[in-house]
Amino acid sequence: MSVEITWWGHATATVRDSGVRVLTDPLFVRRLAHLRRRRGPVPPPDAAVADVALVSHLHADHLHLGSLARLRPGTRLVIPYGAGRAVPGLRRVVTARRLRVTELRPGEECAVGEVRIRAVPAAHDGRRLPYGRRRVPALGYVLRGEATTYFAGDTGLFDRMAEAVGPCQVALLPVGGWGPYLGHGHLDAHRAAQALARLGARNAVPVHYGTYWPIGLDAVRPHEFHAPGDDFVRHAGRLAPGTAVHRLGHGECVRLEPAR
Repeated sequence: MSVEITWWGHATATVRDSGVRVLTDPLFVRRLAHLRRRRGPVPPPDAAVADVALVSHLHADHLHLGSLARLRPGTRLVIPYGAGRAVPGLRRVVTARRLRVTELRPGEECAVGEVRIRAVPAAHDGRRLPYGRRRVPALGYVLRGEATTYFAGDTGLFDRMAEAVGPCQVALLPVGGWGPYLGHGHLDAHRAAQALARLGARNAVPVHYGTYWPIGLDAVRPHEFHAPGDDFVRHAGRLAPGTAVHRLGHGECVRLEPAR
């Protein structure tokens, strides 16, 4: 039993399991509005090659239309229920790239090859202002193939988190953000370690940090950009000592053999 994870930066990763390539929240740009990519190169073209791409919620750094337009024609696209109606440009990308769309609510599943994908709740306001509505849920996803991998998307801690996710061997957890302040509905390094302790995963990969930063704010609390990965390793060592934390660099890959 094995799973291979490549982190491309921010919340974008490729999870390979059972011969299926799963791409999370694809973001393949050097600049997004007021954000600039400050660490790691823009992912290469083969990063956009996937059997299925997951979108956790409607925010533009997670549902990025230009990056979705780089997917191969015919790629399966899994999105929160209602996202197709809430984001005007999404339908044009889907039509142009002939993407096969599946919309999921929390608790619903779909299958891609030998991997089953289950949507789970996330404690995050995923509206895409001014278009999105609260009825479009922010999601995490549990991938079940040879291993069981939890991709949290963007979320805060919430009651019954471990129950909603269920047993998992690998957790991809957000540990930072893209600015000097994290508000409600996010995990910082300490809260992500608390989530990891609840989940009991044997392996963890920190994501959603150290990639994008607002232009002109390089000197404003720079530790919030640089430190979350190392801080998560430190907090996880104290709160979840049985978990192996794999802090990847941009474009780096780890192959895991998680024990059941």
